Amino acid sequence: MDREGRQHGAGKTVVVTGASTGVGRAVAKSLVVDHGCRVVAVARSAEKLAALADELNGASGHLQPLPVDLAAEDAVERVAQAVEGSWVHGLVNNAGLLIKQDFGAWSAMDTRRLFHLNAAVPLLLTQALARQLGGEPPGHVLNIGSMGGFQGSVKFPGLAAYSASKAALANLTECMAEELKDAGVRCNCVCLGAVDTAMLRTAFPGYTAPLGPVEVGAYLARFVLDGHKFFNGKVLPFAVSTP
Repeated sequence: MDREGRQHGAGKTVVVTGASTGVGRAVAKSLVVDHGCRVVAVARSAEKLAALADELNGASGHLQPLPVDLAAEDAVERVAQAVEGSWVHGLVNNAGLLIKQDFGAWSAMDTRRLFHLNAAVPLLLTQALARQLGGEPPGHVLNIGSMGGFQGSVKFPGLAAYSASKAALANLTECMAEELKDAGVRCNCVCLGAVDTAMLRTAFPGYTAPLGPVEVGAYLARFVLDGHKFFNGKVLPFAVSTP
């Protein structure tokens, strides 16, 4: 990243959930290294966050590890406390859960867990950070969706509740854009197709994805910093293959 790119993001605070592995880790790393941002990195694993912080020591930006299980009752409050008093330029709702079940084997607990982490937590976290996002200029909420939740896309057996929870996130994005428009905060959803992550390998064993998390993370880092200049309330497909 050139000097202009680093200056563009320098000093901006971005909250990234699910930041210890896969796409979330790549987004956090790119924001720190390529754009000079302060990243509040949220994930369950304190060890993985600490390792990432050590790796990024000396970069132009700063990574602030925040070990939080977003399924916990006090999770949203803890994230809000971590950025209290700061303007938040971006919120990347990337943390997600995948459960794969044969049809007929789904339980109420499965669906509660999926919809809570994949849809309810992004709503509650955005709501909690709305005041910090409404700075000058206002910030950007980027929800990381899935092509499984994109209307009209190909669907796959075993992923009914997961895909439905991601469809809820896509609809939520449109709703939040309306709720936050008076504050100038913009909300978009990028629906990822096949990216080589542990989650994809769980869903599609043996499948080789055409894209890796590093290149996708770099794109999403740029998008959270600049995409809201061009899009608001949009659900955008991001896929070069099916799945």
